[in-house]
Amino acid sequence: MMKYSEMSREELLALKKELDQQFAEIKAQGLSLDMSRGKPGTDQLDISMGMMDVLANHADLKCETGVDCRNYGVIDGIPEAKRLLGDMSEVDPDHIIIYGNSSLNVMFDTVARSMTHGVMGHTPWCKLDKVKFLCPVPGYDRHFKITEFFGIEMINVPMLSTGPDMDMVEKLVSEDEAVKGIWCVPKYSNPQGITYSKETVERFARLKPAAPDFRIYWDNAYSIHHLYDDNQDFLVEILGECAKAGNPDIVYKFTSTSKVSFPGSGIAAVAASKANLEDFRKYMQIQTIGHDKLNQLRHVRFFKNLEGLHAHMRKHADLIRPKFEMVIDTLDKELSGLGIGEWTKPHGGYFISFESMEGCAKSIVSKAKEAGVVMTGAGATYPYGKDPKDSNIRIAPTYPTTEELEAAAKVFVLCVKLASVEKLLAE
Repeated sequence: MMKYSEMSREELLALKKELDQQFAEIKAQGLSLDMSRGKPGTDQLDISMGMMDVLANHADLKCETGVDCRNYGVIDGIPEAKRLLGDMSEVDPDHIIIYGNSSLNVMFDTVARSMTHGVMGHTPWCKLDKVKFLCPVPGYDRHFKITEFFGIEMINVPMLSTGPDMDMVEKLVSEDEAVKGIWCVPKYSNPQGITYSKETVERFARLKPAAPDFRIYWDNAYSIHHLYDDNQDFLVEILGECAKAGNPDIVYKFTSTSKVSFPGSGIAAVAASKANLEDFRKYMQIQTIGHDKLNQLRHVRFFKNLEGLHAHMRKHADLIRPKFEMVIDTLDKELSGLGIGEWTKPHGGYFISFESMEGCAKSIVSKAKEAGVVMTGAGATYPYGKDPKDSNIRIAPTYPTTEELEAAAKVFVLCVKLASVEKLLAE
C-alpha cells in the first residue's frame, strides 16, 4: 500500500472522487449509531440480572455483624462489602470506605471538600491564589470536567507507553506548591488502554511534593477489566508502595463496580491511609447517615468473593472481546501502511485510542456524524476540550451490537481516509 503522503496531487484527487462516492452511498443508508460513551451493551447488563433475585422479600437482610441493612447506620460500609471491594482493590478492608453508586461522585466530592475545607487541616484551596492539577493526556474527560468546574488550572502531561511522563510530573510537583493533585487511570487507561509500569508506580510513591496537601487521584476504574485470560496487564499496588516509600497519605485510590454490575447502580469505594480515611469520615458524618446497605448486601450475596468477581468479568470479556477485535481488524486491514493513523491494541478496559494525522480529528468525527455515527467529541480527551494537535479520537466499542459496530467501523475508516486526503490536498 502506498502512503497517502507519497501520492501525487492527481492520485489524491482521483482517490478523493472515489471516497466521495462511497461516502454518498453510506449517507444514503440513513444509519443512526451511537458510539459516544463507554457504556456496557445490553447483553452485558443481562449477565448481572441474577442480582435482582438475591434479596427476595423473605431473605435475611442483616449483615454479618447483625445490623439490619434496611435501616440507618454503618457509615463506611458493611464489613463484607469492605472485604469484597478491598480484595478487588488489593487493600486491607481497614483501608477502605464504601460509598454510594458512583466513584466519579466521590472524586467530585473530594475535590469540592478540598476547595471548601482543605485537606487534613491545610488551607482550603478556595483561599489560595492559584490551584493546579496535572492531567495526563489523552485522558478521561469527566476528570477534567471536575477540575474545570472548580476553576482549577489544568496542566497537560503527555502519556508515554509506561504511563504519564514522570520526569515532568516529578519536576512540576516538587517545584510548585500550587500543584495539588494529578488525575490517573493507572490500568487500561481511558482512552489508550495503557497500564502504568512498575517504575512509574514506584516513582509516584516516591514523589516529593512542594504542597503538603498534594494527592494522587488514582482512579482504578478498570482494575479487573481484562479482555484476555492469558494476556493481562499487571499493575503494582500503589497504597503499599506509598507506605513503603514513607509517603502513606499521598494517594486516594478510587474504584467501583460500575462496569462490573450495573453502571449507576453499582457500589463505589475509596482506599487510602488511615489518616486520609479519618479526614473523609469527618465530613461523611455530616453528609450522610450511611449509603445504600441493601445494594452493598446485594453485591456481596451475588458475587460472594473475588473469585466470583473474576468469573463474572470473564463473561463480560467474552461479550466485548469480539467487538474490540473486530474494530482493530478493520483498522489494521483498511488503514495499515497508509500513514494516516495509529491506534492502540489494549488488553483490557473500555476504549481504543486513535491518533489521526495532525489537524484531522474534528473533521473525522464531524464526517462520521454526517454519515450517522455519533462518536466522542474530538478534543474530549484533553482539558478544556482542546487537543493541541487535533488528532486524538476515543473509540468506544462496547455499547453497539456487533452488526452496528461493523457498520460504524466501516464508516469510521472511510471518514479517516476522506479527512486525510482533504488535509493533504489543502496543504
